[in-house]
Amino acid sequence: MTTKKKTIQIKYVRSVICTPKKHKAVVKGLGFTRLNQVIEREDTPSIRGMVNKVPHLVEIVNNK
Repeated sequence: MTTKKKTIQIKYVRSVICTPKKHKAVVKGLGFTRLNQVIEREDTPSIRGMVNKVPHLVEIVNNK
């Protein structure tokens, strides 16, 4: 029996230039390296919390 984990697609939409260091650390912690990049992460409370800390820099594209 396999358990399929839920994933979330997140898009990096705004630059971290002139943002606080904590915001830059959150974006880097999510794994973004360039603007308009879409990444897929496991849908966990910790990832959701990171996204909620920087809603002006990233957006949720798709829930699976």
